[in-house]
Parts: sequence; structure tokens; C-alpha cells
Amino acid sequence: MRVKRGIVCVLAFLIPFLLEPPAGISQTASPPQQTTTSNPDATVVKKKKQRGPGKEMASGGGDIGKGAAKGSGDLAKGAAGTVGNLAKGNVGGAGASAGKGVAEAGKDVGKGSVKGSGKVGKGLGGEFKKLGKKIF
Repeated sequence: MRVKRGIVCVLAFLIPFLLEPPAGISQTASPPQQTTTSNPDATVVKKKKQRGPGKEMASGGGDIGKGAAKGSGDLAKGAAGTVGNLAKGNVGGAGASAGKGVAEAGKDVGKGSVKGSGKVGKGLGGEFKKLGKKIF
């Protein structure tokens, strides 16, 4: 019962992020920068531009959503296995299926939340960095 409540709380927290991106996230794309040298024999070196803070936060929200979705799928698989085992009269297998589903769901939700939170934090740091440059 506590696990269900915990998953519902996590999903309730994540749904606003999935429906609408936070304010301040821009979705403009900029072409990658290229650097060249005056030497005709030199090869062209492409410099990969880092993602902006808004895109980093959007990517983090996506990772959180993917983790929650994968965790929900694992939880559903565990529930289906539990029902199947109970229908067969295999109580031990039903408990194992339920435990496995809950464990996999917790792993995926936790992994997605940590990965996504890191990206959101990185994006927020970039926004504060940009804000500091504009003020001074």
C-alpha cells in the first residue's frame, strides 16, 4: 500500500513537468560552429557547441518522464505476472512477481529522476550564469 502511494506521489509530481515545460525554456536551434585555419593543408575542425540551459532542462524533464514511464511499465508487468500466478494458484510466484515489478519500477523511476534532476540543475546553473552576465 505504501509503495502504491509513493508511486502515485512521484507521478503526481512529474505530470506538470511532462505537460508543460518550465517558463524560460527556449526551443531555438542554432547551427554548430565551425573553426578553420588559414593553412590550406590543415583539416577542418568542427567544434561542438554545448546545449543551452533551456534545452538542458527540457532534456532533464524528458529523462524524468522516461524513467517514470518505464517504471510504470515495469509495475504493470509485475501486476500482470502476479495476477497470472494467483490465477494458477501459485502464491509464492505471485509474491515474487509483485516484488520484482516494484523493485524494477523503483529502479527505473529513481534512475530517471536522478539523471533528469542533474540535467535540470545543470540548466538552472546555466540560466543563473547568463543572468549574472546580463546584470553586470
